[in-house]
Amino acid sequence: MKRLTVFMILFAVTGYFYAQTARVQVIHNSADAAAEFVDVYLNEDLLIQDFGFRTASPFIDAPAGVEIVLSVAPAGSTSVEDAIYFAEVTLTSGETYVVVADGIVSASGYNPAPAFGLQIYPMGREVATDPLNTDILIHHGSTDAPMVDIVETALGAGTIVDDLSYTEFAGYLELATADYTLEVRTADGSTTVASYQVPLATAGLEGVALVVVASGFLDPSQNSDGAAFGLYAALPVGGNLIMLPTSASTARVQAIHNSADAAAEFVDVYLNEDLIVPNFEFRTATPFIDVPAGVEIFLSVAPAGSTSVEDAIYSAEITLTGGETYLLVADGIVSASGYNPAPPFGLQIYPMGREVATDPANTDVLVHHGSTDAPTVQVVETGLGAGVLINDISYTEFAGYLELPTNDYVVQINAGGSGVAAYQAPLSTLGLEGAALAVIASGFLDPSQNSDGASFGLWVSLPSGGDLIPLPAATLGVEDFNENTLVMFPNPANNQLNFDFKSLDVDELTISITDIQGRVILNNRINSTNSAIDVSSLSTGLYQVTILDGNSILSTKKLLKK
Repeated sequence: MKRLTVFMILFAVTGYFYAQTARVQVIHNSADAAAEFVDVYLNEDLLIQDFGFRTASPFIDAPAGVEIVLSVAPAGSTSVEDAIYFAEVTLTSGETYVVVADGIVSASGYNPAPAFGLQIYPMGREVATDPLNTDILIHHGSTDAPMVDIVETALGAGTIVDDLSYTEFAGYLELATADYTLEVRTADGSTTVASYQVPLATAGLEGVALVVVASGFLDPSQNSDGAAFGLYAALPVGGNLIMLPTSASTARVQAIHNSADAAAEFVDVYLNEDLIVPNFEFRTATPFIDVPAGVEIFLSVAPAGSTSVEDAIYSAEITLTGGETYLLVADGIVSASGYNPAPPFGLQIYPMGREVATDPANTDVLVHHGSTDAPTVQVVETGLGAGVLINDISYTEFAGYLELPTNDYVVQINAGGSGVAAYQAPLSTLGLEGAALAVIASGFLDPSQNSDGASFGLWVSLPSGGDLIPLPAATLGVEDFNENTLVMFPNPANNQLNFDFKSLDVDELTISITDIQGRVILNNRINSTNSAIDVSSLSTGLYQVTILDGNSILSTKKLLKK
């Protein structure tokens, strides 16, 4: 109120009682240390003295309909002649303006160093347009921050500001007065810069209009160790800007220990310098846990009984995306000898994890090849005749989720034209409808070449963590043709069904798809250059695929259509 009284006296003394006026709020957002305090002049008269960084004037009446000069000078100036910046503006009578000072005045010490300037928004508000809402004008005023998006995560509103660059205003968001969480993300979505709480309801801001400015430096070390980046709110009454509290952005992570090296039977896992999983045992998994996102973190693995992260034998620098779900699988060998082959220990990261199935009637299965001495393999379903589920998965790879109707299956692992092993996958018997699982190929095909280590098998990780569950062995299936000579994938299929028949001495095949009533739904010819058919028109369900060479049936397979 004292500052507002000063303004009114200045207008009276200098004759600035004009018939036409506009409403103006000025916000000091220049993070240059040389501009920490400035004097603001209206024409030749001192309007705001010692105006501090991250403070705002209240809305005041300013002359409209005539050209005025707004000037900025260093604090302690003696006249407008000391100004380091000025802007000639003509305000519109009856309009409301928000003016934000951004940028750099120093000749060095800042990178980048866009010039100091006033950014003027001509459609300001002193109250919300709807008394039940809170209206927020967002301004990008951080000189070293890239183009960003702003995403609301607490209530699931999603992207509320898209592609906002330095000096730009996003326009008013007319928000129901609630408590929100906002994530500032790079425009390409690759990095979450920071996450902030916006407690509009808790703070009783119903009916209020605010200005929120992105302020300070993402990298103070490149900017004279200046003020760190943050979001700050200016109230219509002015005064010190209010810092929005940070909200720790998190991702969901499950870690699975699948290194079959005896030297890594038990390990300690560190997040940065903190021990988070002591004595983590081979073929066990953590539950899904919250882990910091949007910032670089270090995941380190040390021998069990370690005293600090300094004992680590492996470390990975990663930046997780807020709100994403990850599976981390530890594979590989740490010993210098005794294993053949001996790919190095490492973390394999899958960034699109699931804790439940996308369809509650299905079981979603993520398959990972983590057996160091197993070749590239094929996974074939033989119990229901679904055929090839996964074609050519190699060590360290994830095959992506299979969205399977919850039945009891038999899966066979094929390599080099013959069956390696077969396993029961009793999803229905175990009541796994609606669950999401990870199935890991684990252990050694030839323990005698690998320190007599754990034998090969398929092991299941549940979202709740704990000991991995071995899939029980089943009898290897026998078909009347070599499974590797004609491959159909993916199965289940969504839009496209592919066929690989390079080993067959044929130029063209006919693919006939019938429903469970025996009606022909699709009948297509394929050849070596066009070996895929479009199945997007099929309804979800089970179909029979008949593969013919002329009039001779080469094979029949079951197809699950998603």
